[in-house]
Parts: sequence; structure tokens; C-alpha cells
Amino acid sequence: MTNVAPPQIALLIVDMFNFLDFADGQALLKQALPAARRIAALKRRFRRVGAPVIYANDNFGQWHADFRELVAVCRHESCRGAPIADLLAPEADDFYVLKPKQSAFHSTPLAVLLEHCGCREVAITGISTDVCIAATAIDAHMRDLTVRIPADCVAAPSRRRTAVALAVLKQSVHARCAQSPSLHP
Repeated sequence: MTNVAPPQIALLIVDMFNFLDFADGQALLKQALPAARRIAALKRRFRRVGAPVIYANDNFGQWHADFRELVAVCRHESCRGAPIADLLAPEADDFYVLKPKQSAFHSTPLAVLLEHCGCREVAITGISTDVCIAATAIDAHMRDLTVRIPADCVAAPSRRRTAVALAVLKQSVHARCAQSPSLHP
């Protein structure tokens, strides 16, 4: 029997549980819903090979809330972000971290979790490309992680904002940006 090394890449799903109750919320939903469908497909591929799936979500300043509670609130029919939350509902063995700021690394145990899982690469998906995805990609790069960004699995309130952010990340942190079908965990 051949020893097969565990995947060294983790799928990071950033801020997809969101109320979207702000000025650009409807515009972001329009861009994020198709991305969520592609993230769900990518997540299935990662799970099939045993690669870790990690949710990193804003805590929205709710210091007493937990991740499962946040998911439940976002899945409620009155929440603008419910269609996305339904598509990406976590499974029992998925990992999660709550983040207080834009980067999924800032003041969270994400770096320790990635090390525990043996990951040297992260595939960063989610919203918003020009804020939380960018901050997370920069922090991943500073930790010497290889950064992959499936370009069809990230969203901002406009396609232009996503395109500009991805161009900057390719240049500044050498992020490997390609469409999700070409990403193999």
C-alpha cells in the first residue's frame, strides 16, 4: 500500500455568512450568490480528498455569539444573505474561526489551525475581494503560505472592484488567481 500525503492546501471560506444589511448589500448579494455556488462545488472537491475546509467569518462585534448561532441567524428567511448561507452551510467536521477584523488571521487561531492541518497553501474564497479577501491574502503571504484565489469564488459589490483587487494581489503577494475548475486540492 502506498502512503499518500494528506493535502497541504486548505479551502478558506471568508465572510459568506453575512446579513448584507448595508448600503452595498444588494449589489454584493448579486455578485456573491454565483460565487457561493462555485464555492460549494469547490468545497465538495476539497472534502472528497480530505483537504481541510475552514470558515473564517466576521463576528460583527457580537462577542457573545458563536459561529453556529451566526450561521443560524444568517439562514433565517428574513436575512438578505440567507440564500448564500443555505448554499454554504458548514458540515460537522468543517473548521471555523470568528474574526474581529478584516483579515482571517488577525487575532484568530487560523495560523495555528493551518499548521495543525499541515497546510502550506490556502485557497481563499468569499467576500469582499477588495477588503477581507485582500487582507487575508496579504497576511497569508506574510506567513509564507502560498496564496491561491479562485477568481470565480470571490466577490465584491462590483466586478470592477474584484478585478482591481485580484490584479493587485497577483502583483503584490504573487497570488495564483485562476478559475475554480483549475484548482486541484
